[in-house]
Amino acid sequence: MNQSQPKYLNLFEIRLPVPALVSILHRVSGLALFLFLPYLLWLLQASLASPESFERYRAVLAHPIAKLTLIALLWAFLHHLLAGLRFLALDLHWGTGLPAARTSSRLVLIGAVVLTLVVGLWLW
Repeated sequence: MNQSQPKYLNLFEIRLPVPALVSILHRVSGLALFLFLPYLLWLLQASLASPESFERYRAVLAHPIAKLTLIALLWAFLHHLLAGLRFLALDLHWGTGLPAARTSSRLVLIGAVVLTLVVGLWLW
């Protein structure tokens, strides 16, 4: 038996490289968008039924928890978009070196947060 293998692997103590974190968050953001898309489409359809329903859903979305949920979905969309563009560039063999991959990963993380703050504050 190989003694160098750990018997217990604590996943919370593992420090992931930045490109791996971007990849995992890309999958999580895609899942969040996929799961919330039917609800958002229903909300849009219901709000367009009449002026009264539009005002009712507008009041619901004025609640801070609803706004935070929409901001989280905005981050998911922007992160998924930027990470998808990064992965497209990697598929075209642009930035496949380790320093370039780390830099593009950091740019995706920072860019998604900055764009979310800018657009979120503008929409709030």
